[in-house]
Amino acid sequence: MTSPSTPHHSQGKKREGIPLGKIAGIPVYLAYSWFIIAGFTVIVYGPALLVRTPELGIGAYFVALGYALLLAVSVLVHELAHALSAKAFNWPTEKIVLNLWGGHTQFESFTASPGRSVVVALAGPASNFVLAAGMWAVLSTGALSGVPDTLANILMWANLLIGLFNVLPGLPLDGGRLVESAVWKATGSQDKGTIAAGWSGRTIVVALVIWVIGLPVLNGTPLDISLILITVLVCGFLWMGASSSIHHAKLRSRLYLVSAAGLAERAVGVPNSATVADVLDISPAGSPAVVICGPDGKPQGVVDFEATLGVPAANATTTPVTAVAHALAAGAYVPEWSKGQELIQYLARLDGGEYAVVDHNGIVTGLLRQQAVVTAITGKEARRSGRS
Repeated sequence: MTSPSTPHHSQGKKREGIPLGKIAGIPVYLAYSWFIIAGFTVIVYGPALLVRTPELGIGAYFVALGYALLLAVSVLVHELAHALSAKAFNWPTEKIVLNLWGGHTQFESFTASPGRSVVVALAGPASNFVLAAGMWAVLSTGALSGVPDTLANILMWANLLIGLFNVLPGLPLDGGRLVESAVWKATGSQDKGTIAAGWSGRTIVVALVIWVIGLPVLNGTPLDISLILITVLVCGFLWMGASSSIHHAKLRSRLYLVSAAGLAERAVGVPNSATVADVLDISPAGSPAVVICGPDGKPQGVVDFEATLGVPAANATTTPVTAVAHALAAGAYVPEWSKGQELIQYLARLDGGEYAVVDHNGIVTGLLRQQAVVTAITGKEARRSGRS
């Protein structure tokens, strides 16, 4: 099980797997990767069940498949708990996906707070504890026997372990939201909280590896290959999730640097009826940048200054500016007040790597280049220049 996914704007519909319908208006998908964990469960658990209950025969493998299906149901309940608790705070849920690693709940954009984030995150493990308690109550009656008793026991222990595992205090597990929210509350920065929770998740990975593999090696205890394989897979997933959380938090922490007005180079607009001579009068040394605008005033292209220098002086007054320019992508212009996540999401929907910047009157004031945005978010160019 994973913690609720980061708020997200879809850039296009992606096929998630097999649609299972909607629950409370929330689309549910069964990812194709789920069949891998289902097959693994049948292969590993089927023979073990056959040894314990040989009278089942080939039916032991069907019981193992039932185990995989019950796990999927448990994950679905877990993710629904996230989604429904979020709904109480008017956080829209885009979808629930059951996959190789359990599942995840994908939310639309929302404004979180430390307290609400904890409630939504811990609703998942709480639902598993409720299921485990319910199965314990049923088993305590002694009314079940045979295969139903076996499956009920499996369901009880599986949900107990799922709940306990998910409250471990590190991302991407639900308990990581406790660490995130505590640091968030103390510092006022969600990004600092996410980074701290991500490192806590990495610490959990190291602890699990030491416990499952390191200690047996030190004690000379024979290693359980199946347990080691599961541990490596789980720890790999946790490490990737924790690292992804840290990476994205670091990027988000730099979003305040992303501003159309702040990152754009100065530019002026000229009509597409202008000539090369007009451009050279406005920008004799290549600055400011020159953006070509159509009759409706909307940006259409960017003048290539090197190309203007290749035009003979005698032809400058008769050569149209369109001959020394390259086109902008359709709609590639942004308001100069755009900034942060809003600007990033808008640019992600546009083609090309250049965008005209316009003021409230639609007048071109700048030219924003994609590389400037990338540098502002990642800081890579700044680090390179700092070493030179």
